[in-house]
Amino acid sequence: MSGGIDRTPSPRADVCIVGAGPAGALVAAALSSAGYDVVVLDAGPRFDPEDRNDRMERYLRPGIDAPVWDTDPERDAYTSSGDRYYPLNAARVKGIGGSTLHWQGMVMRLHEQDFALASATGMADDWPLDYDDLRPYYAAAEEELSVSGASDNPFAPPREQPHPLPAFPPSYSDSLFAEACEAVGLTTHSVPNARNSEPADGASACVGYGTCKPVCPSGAKYDATRHVDAAEANGARVVDRAPVQRLEHDADGDRVTAAVYATPDDTEHRQAAREFVVAAGGVETPRLLLLSESEAYPNGLANSSGLVGRYFMDHLFAGMGGTLDEPTRQKHVGFNTTESHQFYNRPDDSRTAIKLEFLNYAGPAPADIALTADSFGDELLAEIRDGYGRHIAMGALVEQLPRKENRIRLDPSRTDDHENPVPDVVWSLDDTTRRTIERANEIQRAVLAELGVDIGWTVGPENTGPAYHHMGTTRMGTDPAESVVDPQLRTHDLANLTLAGSSVFVTGGAMNPTLTIAALSLKAADHVEERL
Repeated sequence: MSGGIDRTPSPRADVCIVGAGPAGALVAAALSSAGYDVVVLDAGPRFDPEDRNDRMERYLRPGIDAPVWDTDPERDAYTSSGDRYYPLNAARVKGIGGSTLHWQGMVMRLHEQDFALASATGMADDWPLDYDDLRPYYAAAEEELSVSGASDNPFAPPREQPHPLPAFPPSYSDSLFAEACEAVGLTTHSVPNARNSEPADGASACVGYGTCKPVCPSGAKYDATRHVDAAEANGARVVDRAPVQRLEHDADGDRVTAAVYATPDDTEHRQAAREFVVAAGGVETPRLLLLSESEAYPNGLANSSGLVGRYFMDHLFAGMGGTLDEPTRQKHVGFNTTESHQFYNRPDDSRTAIKLEFLNYAGPAPADIALTADSFGDELLAEIRDGYGRHIAMGALVEQLPRKENRIRLDPSRTDDHENPVPDVVWSLDDTTRRTIERANEIQRAVLAELGVDIGWTVGPENTGPAYHHMGTTRMGTDPAESVVDPQLRTHDLANLTLAGSSVFVTGGAMNPTLTIAALSLKAADHVEERL
């Protein structure tokens, strides 16, 4: 017991899952609903949903420096030794629900070309499965996340049924973009969102707080606590503040036997199980495997290929914005409602994928202006009218190709709160990605010029930053020498160890990864159940 909460091991567990983010929560809900005894261990705390209004205020009110979702500098320590500094803690949450607590909530399927990039263009590698293999799991994932969408994307892969909930209507600024896009030959369409356009799953419809990233007070936006709650209702046990220190295996090195975890009172425990699923994200999953080195696995668990931590990928941001001499109302919606995938598929190996976004959150909100202004009364009102609602902007996610030198490794020179080496993010930007960012900027400039925008800022190759989509560090494949997990997401080296999440991606495309994480997690749960 620690803090009045029982964090001792369960005497019997069919499945032990490491991580209570979207991947771990979906696997836990699926396997517990099938009647299996499931234990979930997560490094972070359990956040009280009643605190979300306070967290929104923490985000909105000037002068409050505390992070919206509580962090721990020692627990979350890291280094970044690559060509480009990677700000890992800028957008990760350790706790029950994981990154879905503060994500924006956009959910798209990867395109068919994403699964066969090498065959189509000669770049990177093909996945060991194709779109059709994942298609039923995509449909199931959209149901699980209560996705709102119009199914109107002419560039999207084929689908079997409409989205579960109706789409959100285009924003006012989307209507301004529409005419300019038509003039330059750019086709637009709606954005699927994992937020309720109407009440569903016991949660209200979106009420328009506009603070989706980093916190949704209403609960209309999906987060993984929904599936954590479902798993617990099925009898699963979810243990917070229980960081797994290492995985232990049997004498032959064929099977994992226990997850060794710590509790707040600095006690170590061993949770045994028949099957183990590590779903700790693209950074902490490879880190845990590397920390679990043994005589049988001197370079880290499940690392006979030497590829654990290799091929780290993220999406890069390209953007442009400015002001118009008319109202744009760009702060009325806190998420995107219109996109264009027209330039997504790659014509050859000259560039990577581009997902164009029409942003609904450019410029300051009225409250931002009011709370930071020095004026009062009519003068303040005039300042708000001048400063608000005339900003407009476009963004884009740009694909980064997998490169072996981009990686997550251990840094023994710095340790966390349990004296473990912290993750070192080694990250750089390649020329193909640079060219793609430049191409995205060209398209954005054409649209904004047609619209008559006074362009005030540009995010291009030199000042680009990551989207914090950690992918590729335990890649999937059929050859044990060239991959870490097989198409069932089971490690090649250990028969009862599954890795769920974006770390298994072979390529990253330019789509927000959560729907693919969810689809792969449901697939992994099916395969784990087959073995139980």
